[in-house]
This record gives sequence, C-alpha cells and structure tokens, in this order.
Amino acid sequence: MEMEAMGAAGVMVHPGLPQAWGLAVLLFVLATSAWALALPGVGTAPTGHFSLSAVPGIGHVMRYFIARPWILFLLRLVFVAIFLLIIAAGLYGTPIPERNAATVLTWNLWWSGLVLSIFFLGSAWCGVCPWNSIANWLVNRRLWRRADASSSLNLTVPKWLRNVWPALFMFVGLTWLELGVGVTVDPFVTAILALAMVVMATVSLAVFQRNAFCHHFCPVGRTVGFYSQLAPVELRPVDPDICARCTTLECYAGSATVDPCPTHLVMGRLTQNTYCTSCGNCTRSCPDANIAWRLRSPAAEAMQDARPHWDEAWFMLVLLGLTGFHGLTMLPSWEDGIIGLARVIGDSGRMLVTFSAGLAASLAVPAFFYGLAVWATRKLVGDANHSFKSLFSRFAFVALPLAFAYHLVHNLGHLAREGAGLGAVLANPLGVGTLPMGAAERQLRMMDMFISQDALSALQALLMAFGFLIAVGVIQRRCRGLVKLQPGRVRLTMLPLLLFAAVFTGFHLWLLLQPMVMRL
Repeated sequence: MEMEAMGAAGVMVHPGLPQAWGLAVLLFVLATSAWALALPGVGTAPTGHFSLSAVPGIGHVMRYFIARPWILFLLRLVFVAIFLLIIAAGLYGTPIPERNAATVLTWNLWWSGLVLSIFFLGSAWCGVCPWNSIANWLVNRRLWRRADASSSLNLTVPKWLRNVWPALFMFVGLTWLELGVGVTVDPFVTAILALAMVVMATVSLAVFQRNAFCHHFCPVGRTVGFYSQLAPVELRPVDPDICARCTTLECYAGSATVDPCPTHLVMGRLTQNTYCTSCGNCTRSCPDANIAWRLRSPAAEAMQDARPHWDEAWFMLVLLGLTGFHGLTMLPSWEDGIIGLARVIGDSGRMLVTFSAGLAASLAVPAFFYGLAVWATRKLVGDANHSFKSLFSRFAFVALPLAFAYHLVHNLGHLAREGAGLGAVLANPLGVGTLPMGAAERQLRMMDMFISQDALSALQALLMAFGFLIAVGVIQRRCRGLVKLQPGRVRLTMLPLLLFAAVFTGFHLWLLLQPMVMRL
C-alpha cells in the first residue's frame, strides 16, 4: 500500500481522480456544450435571493451579532493570536517545515482552507484578516470605534494605482516566491513574508485614504474578492427602497462612531461582491438596520451583474493561469522536466530562470488562447461598435469559474489528505526536539482523511462540472447580448469561447487525473 503512494523519485504523492469520475465530467462537458449550442436562448440569469434576516430565530441572532462590534473584535483577536503564533514559530522554531506551525498553518491549512471558505462565506476572511486588523490598531489606535482623522495622512491614491494591477503583480511575485524560491518549505521566510504583508498594510493605511491596501494592493484580498463573486452569500440591503430614499449614506461615509466603508462602496448601488471586505461597518452605521446577509445562486453575478474592467479581466486570466501552474508544479514529472529544460538552456544553480520561464508560459498560454477566442468572436459578430478591448473585458468572467472550480478541487484534495497531524503541530508549534517526517508517517497522514476517498472524488467531479456550467451560462448570456435575438448568430458566436472553456476544463481534468506530490 505504501509503495502505491510513492512516486518514481521516492516522494509521497496523492492518487489522482479515478478515471470513471474523469469520464463522467468529460461527458458532462460534451453534453452541456451540445445543449448550449442546440438551445442558445434557454439559459437565463438567476435573480432570486433569500435574506437570512427574515428567518425566525436566525434573523434575530444575526442582527444581534451584526450590531455589536466587540463580537467581530473577538474574532479578529483570535486570528491575530494565531498569526502571532505563526510569526513566533517561523522565527524561533525548527526549520523542519512539516513540524513547524508557521509552514503547516500557513500553507497546509490557511491557504487550502481559505479558497474553500470563499465558496460558503464569500469575503468573510477579509473581515477578520490579521494583516488588516494589526494595521488598523497600530495606525488608528482604536479597537473598534471610529478613527481620528489625524491618524492618517489621508492622501488620495494616485490615479495610476487605482486599479488591481498592483495586486496582480504581487500575486505573481508571491507565486514565484512560493513555488520557485520555496517559501512553503521555509518557516523563517514564511514568517518574514507574513510580517512584510503587515508592514505594507500599515504603511498604506497611514498614508492613503481609507483602506487602499485591501482595495488595490493585497493579492489575497483581491483573489478573495474575485472568487467571492461566485459565492452563494452576499451583503445587501434588506429593502432597496430604503436605500433609494437615503440621503446621508452612512454605509459609505460612516457614522459618528463607525468608520466609513474601507473600499468606497455605497450599499444601495452594490451589485458585485468584488470589493466588499465583510468588515461590518455598513451594517453597524446604517440608521435603519437595512443591511443583512442573504443567500443567492452562485451564478448570479457571473451571468448578470459582473462587468469587469480591463485590469480586472487580466486578474481573472492570471488566476486561471496560476491555478493550472500550481497543479503542474505538483506533478511528479515536473522536476524532471525543469531539470531537462535547464540543461538545454544552460541554467544552473537553483534553476530560477527555467522556473520563471515556465511560470511566464503558464500565464501567457491562457491569455493567448483567450485573446484568440475573443478575436474570433469579434469577427463572427461583425460589429465595428465592439472593440477587441471591450469584448476582452466583457467575456473575461468566463475564466473565473474555470479557475475557481479547479482551485477548489485542487485545494480540497490537499486539505483532505494533509490535514491530519495538525493536533501534534499545535501541541508543539515550534517543533522543539522533532525529527523530519518519515515515509511511513507521511503515508499514515495521507490515509487519515476527514472524508472518504469516494466522497472526495464525487465532490471534485461536481465542482469541476459546476465551474464549466457557470462558464457556459456566462458565454450564452453575453453572446445573446451582442447579437440580440438571433439564435443562429448566437450559436455561431458562442463557438470560440465555448471551445476555450472546454479545452481548459479538459486540461484541469487531466491534471486531476494525475498523482500529486504532497506539500510538506
């Protein structure tokens, strides 16, 4: 049994998705594509929602929690305490990554669990983020009341920075550090990286108006924001008419005791989750208590409300490239391929040039094929009123559900198989007196899953189907908007982007069928 989990080079690997499930997803992709082409006018955008505040009992409890800032403060305090534990373990603990809380909690638990939490809780993580909490406490010198105006320079963010390009470049840079330099297996560097994020958040808050770090610079926050557009929860007005009559806009400007919205949102006009950080300011400042959580279809924004700009479109495409790249680097054959390429180009040492070339190719390939699909769509539409750039932004949301689905599936596999042993790490977070994990222990941890292998495979297959289905819905709706009520032209216009979605779903499916190397 142990040998089945060992790769050719002796590394411990996860088994891939069973072929039967892979075939089932492939058949679903083909059937859905055929249905979309046969009936291009059938798909409609889901518009229904259900306010949790209306549920007897639950609604009352929710309103109680929302109105009291100390509850959110306690949650933030818990996560700050965990964050400080990570820093201490990274700086002073063992360099053995699988025995140190810094690497285990950050890369095995937090990063894997974060993407899964978005699927159920949207951007809730941003509301308790320790980077932002520490920055706020240091700069504003308040635990939850409104900050003094003199606590920050309150400079306007320069126009050239008022976008998500900074977060995008930081995300690519962090991936380079994570997979190329090996931050994930170095507790000390993990702690330094975490401290650097706090420093950036603090400096940004001390210099710029509101929370520019969360809005423009944070790669994790922007990833959470884009993915949360596919979450089944949203923070919205209970009664839109109350917001329509409002002239004071406390949700935007804040109140005497509550800070303004950190990302400049007006609740009555909010249609997307992208920049909502779930901070709770609007819920506490609204004089009519008119803001609450509600449930909705995960496809609501993707198919109806989302209108990405040029920078946001590129962020989604980069997400698609980076999620696939993470999968590639965890294949047992990846290292052999990198070594072979390094020999060809004469790259010695740590092979960072070769790795960087692989990363660049992983980002360029999705962008190239997406651009090709958009170009073909524009030719088929034959409308000079639609520029390539406008169509590039219009259809970019096709990439997001494909990236999110694979990211969910990939991280779910790691979390299910590598979550065991957390108790032992927490009991000795600095790893004092420990030895590296042996093959037998790795095997036992991998087999000690919190769900069965069959249930895991079924969930992974369903999530892959979920991502493709939403992508098809986006293609249908936005192609219909281009050519109006002409089914024949809609069908023809859909072909390039439908092919793009099917090819990348197939690529992700192929990755899932392969064995994957354990993180630590």
